[in-house]
Amino acid sequence: MPNKQQLPKQTELKILFAHGIFQLSDKFEQRNAGIAHTQSYTQEDTRLQIADADIAVISGFWRDDLLETADRLCFIQVPAAGYDQFDISKLRDAGVALATGRGVMANAVAEHALGMMLGFTRHLFTARDNQHKRYWRGMLSDSNVREDELSGKTILIYGFGTIGSRLATLAKAFGMHVIGIKREPTVGNTNADLIDTPNTFLQHLPGADFVVLTCPLTDETHNLIDSSTLDAMNPNGYLVNVARGGCVDMDALILAIEKKSIAGAAIDTTPEEPLPTESPLWKFENVIVTPHTAGDTRNYEDKVVDLLLDNLKILYSGGQNLINQII
Repeated sequence: MPNKQQLPKQTELKILFAHGIFQLSDKFEQRNAGIAHTQSYTQEDTRLQIADADIAVISGFWRDDLLETADRLCFIQVPAAGYDQFDISKLRDAGVALATGRGVMANAVAEHALGMMLGFTRHLFTARDNQHKRYWRGMLSDSNVREDELSGKTILIYGFGTIGSRLATLAKAFGMHVIGIKREPTVGNTNADLIDTPNTFLQHLPGADFVVLTCPLTDETHNLIDSSTLDAMNPNGYLVNVARGGCVDMDALILAIEKKSIAGAAIDTTPEEPLPTESPLWKFENVIVTPHTAGDTRNYEDKVVDLLLDNLKILYSGGQNLINQII
């Protein structure tokens, strides 16, 4: 955490909001905080403006070489939960504190995951496709291919932080059996029928109707879903990834879909974004692709600004721990 003496007076503070889409600076202006601020909308603008910033609210535009010119920078507020783009050792050496936006998107991402699950069980996306064709499907005599219910199904959630915990609460409301995977099962609120450790993940896969990833991307979760985990899944089970694209081996997933070794998959993130147009994932009827929008809602900017203002209060009151502080 930066020393209080490193920070200028609040009247002299300069904040850089670096985001190409979301109007964070405009939302901050509405709070009448009396703090100078600006927004960069491109990587190039960020490079030009970072030298004047004491605080940066930044995620996708961050590159570690920005530290070479960011002499005034003392605190980075990440507007999202993920922070794998930051070299923690370099930030620590530079004396720059880092806090994430963990929790800002929790409800939105959890609802998105649940919506994907309902899309599969209620055949909502098939119905929309049929609507465009002006086709009235009618009732089905084969009960194995009809719409289904979430009640009584088992959801296996890998990553039981704010998003995973919120999803568990929603899933329980639908009458689902919830299993969570967490590094420290005894810490924090569970909202689950069972909390287990990552080394038990494989043994829970065969019994799960939905496997949902809500974890950060780390060395341990990189390609967490690969050929071995996909082979271990229930053949009637679905994979839902609202974590990071790097958590799933996409070649292995494509092969599993082609082999019909799982029922389907819903992905909000991919290792390469946008998803290349030549990817087979676009064409599969049992795959749902959303363009990394799980956390995007009308409330997003306000939630980020609320978190930033709370952390500013802590910084200027001499507090020792920022909200969601990493370093």
